[in-house]
Amino acid sequence: MRFLDSLFDMGGGYVLDFSNRRMDEFFMEELEIDISHEMFSKDGTSKARRVRCLLQNADLPTVARVLKALWKYRQSLREEAKAEEDVVNAERRFLSLLESIESPGAHAAVVRNPFSAAAVVDQGPILDALKQRLYDLRDLPPQKRGYEFEGFLKELFDSSKLQARSPFSLVGEQIDGSFQLGNETYLIEAKWVRDPIGAAELHTFQGKLDQKAAWARGVFISYGGFTQEGLHAFGRGRKVICMSGEDIYKALGKRIPIAEVIERKVRAAAETGAAFAPLDELFKQ
Repeated sequence: MRFLDSLFDMGGGYVLDFSNRRMDEFFMEELEIDISHEMFSKDGTSKARRVRCLLQNADLPTVARVLKALWKYRQSLREEAKAEEDVVNAERRFLSLLESIESPGAHAAVVRNPFSAAAVVDQGPILDALKQRLYDLRDLPPQKRGYEFEGFLKELFDSSKLQARSPFSLVGEQIDGSFQLGNETYLIEAKWVRDPIGAAELHTFQGKLDQKAAWARGVFISYGGFTQEGLHAFGRGRKVICMSGEDIYKALGKRIPIAEVIERKVRAAAETGAAFAPLDELFKQ
């Protein structure tokens, strides 16, 4: 650990150049590990203490994956800064450590560690709770239901670490929120209405997007879905993808993360030009 402390600049509670948010994103995106989980904070909440806790308690294959990812990131930082190596024999010592961790004998000696199994995010209970919350929204009065629907959507996007923002107002218009997927920013239009949405509402949302930066995209979420006539009139090749309440409910029931649903919808839109593809078509058995 002393070697790793010096290698990854973990003195004083830091890890390389990570902020708390950036480290959380790195572990989630690169390793699918929720390093912000309380299980990693039993010795303290600093970035270094959380990483040490993971390395000292996880199974060896997980430790190897984490070390490789951190080493690759460290090397990219040093190459970008054209920095000279300041840890004696850093690469040789690191590869030697990695070899000992990945050796067949080391793996044979490892007993399955429930700690490491929990380190990889298990979204099942979270998605189940969101499904129940969506179901319960139906019994609320209309005005409260719309407000709670917006809060539900933020939690839904947060469950996939999409950096969701709550509704915000601009001059002359209301945006129902936004989120980040990869390098793309998506603005949200959300409607809790039982009747399917037609072309007029879709065109209005497209007009809002046209006033934003060229790279802004949009997700129109309609609890009641969309009319076939409206989708046809809206046309193809737009910057809007559509999602129905049925899409969300089925995704939660199948425990499909919302980020994966959006990625499939984006790909389908790119391939076909259509703004809406139902979840059953995107996830065919």
